[in-house]
Amino acid sequence: MKNILIISSDHTGHGHKSITESLIEQFNKHPDVNVHVIDGFSLAGNLGIRIGKAYGSVTRNATELWKLAWEINLKKPSLVIEFTEVAIKDKFLEVLNEVRPDLILSVHPAFNASVINIMEEYRINIPFVTLIADLVSITPLWADPRVDYIICPTIESKYKCLEYGVPESKLKVIGFPVRSRFTQHIRNSEDQNNDYTHDRPLECLIMSGGEGVGNMRRIAEILLENFNCRVKIIAGRNAALKRRLESSLKEKYGDKVEIYGFTQNVQDLMLSSDIAFTRGSPNVMMEAVSCNTPLVITGALPGQEEGNPEFAVKYNLGIICDDLKELKDMVSDLLDNNAEKLNQIKKSQREFRDPDIPQKIVDFILSIESKERAHIPEVSRKVIRLDRFKSIRNNIGLRRSYIILRRNRKINRK
Repeated sequence: MKNILIISSDHTGHGHKSITESLIEQFNKHPDVNVHVIDGFSLAGNLGIRIGKAYGSVTRNATELWKLAWEINLKKPSLVIEFTEVAIKDKFLEVLNEVRPDLILSVHPAFNASVINIMEEYRINIPFVTLIADLVSITPLWADPRVDYIICPTIESKYKCLEYGVPESKLKVIGFPVRSRFTQHIRNSEDQNNDYTHDRPLECLIMSGGEGVGNMRRIAEILLENFNCRVKIIAGRNAALKRRLESSLKEKYGDKVEIYGFTQNVQDLMLSSDIAFTRGSPNVMMEAVSCNTPLVITGALPGQEEGNPEFAVKYNLGIICDDLKELKDMVSDLLDNNAEKLNQIKKSQREFRDPDIPQKIVDFILSIESKERAHIPEVSRKVIRLDRFKSIRNNIGLRRSYIILRRNRKINRK
């Protein structure tokens, strides 16, 4: 029996959970493998869970605060590492005692260096592997050179890790894992050429990740006013946005528009669409590519998503629309000459995608040999050293972040 401990995240968007699910689907094919998944933020107790859950509010309502957090990660990663190490140490050691993993896989950057610090302190010798969940813009928290391996989704992420000092021998470019529900049609379909023609309405999908951010109403209006199309909108967990879209669009456009909240059948909506308008979320992008749905990227979160739109253009997976005033002309250009450019994108996506990436990642992980390791210490609950905690908390970067977050929460309540 090989025990795998996966450190993921339940509340910071849906991407980390999606990646974890795609791997578990493959691990489950091995009866001698046992996988234990933990939300890394839960290791820090209620404080950590609150921080994780704040992701949705911050990315919807306070992108400048999110940008600040990204800059802290870039400029002062040691601050985040030390804070996290203090917060998760006791619970993490408890989990190690309970699970007794033969290997630890992290799919979230916030915990990598902190976990390695704890294991080094207690001389716990367990293989540690990182799976990067971003495409291009990589925080140094992903790139700790002490790990056994870093699995990179793109060559661009590999180069970034090299810049951060990770030895090339520890970097494995395998690809971005996507859940089987987005790829099973590739093997089932006899005809992969599903090019768009003008003999039917253009099926449009508008979405923006699990948190439902972005000017979806304006995009829908431009499409519905200027093209023979039908529009589906996924508002995600943003219930208030869903209500606003229903009240503003359904009465005017009727059956031409459908609005969904958070849904588990995104793959069906993508597969039935000719084009997707979305934020530069890596998971959404790669899922759309797997479904052979050309992308129009209308924005990206500061920091981690900034490089994703250009990545899509580089491999002809989609186009960028930074200004909605240009959206009508850009869509028209895609549809000209019997949708020549749109269908070229579809062809590029078919060449780019690889439904076997999750299996390749799992095969690589299971090929890593276990190490002989020291006894994992028993843990007794103890008070966190308040002097160390306060010194971290009082850092001006975290204090400023906390003040801005409180201010935004007050504004939202009003």
